[in-house]
Amino acid sequence: VSDQTNHGVPENWSMPLDNKGDCEDYVLLKKAKLAALGFATNAMKITVVLDEEGNGHAVLTLVTEEGDYVLDNRRDDIRRWTETGYTFLKRQSDHDPKRWMALVENKTTTMGALSASNK
Repeated sequence: VSDQTNHGVPENWSMPLDNKGDCEDYVLLKKAKLAALGFATNAMKITVVLDEEGNGHAVLTLVTEEGDYVLDNRRDDIRRWTETGYTFLKRQSDHDPKRWMALVENKTTTMGALSASNK
């Protein structure tokens, strides 16, 4: 459900405690649940993408030694970033989660990782 419908404002990042929320709300919930299970918070990056229709969307990227995986509230499965069909725009910085870094697709690597750029 949209933030406008749920909170009466165009944008509000909050945990979907009432089982209602939009994409970034579910990203926050997934990140909290994975952290509670022991996943390293610095391996979980909130990521902004364009979906297949060109609309803005937020997903959670899990950075692993095997590559970057996307957890998406629109899908039940976990996919490599290269298998989502999304255009990746930016994600949280590796050094400061309050900063956003532009993403550069690097499809030549065998692990399929995204790399951040200050450009």
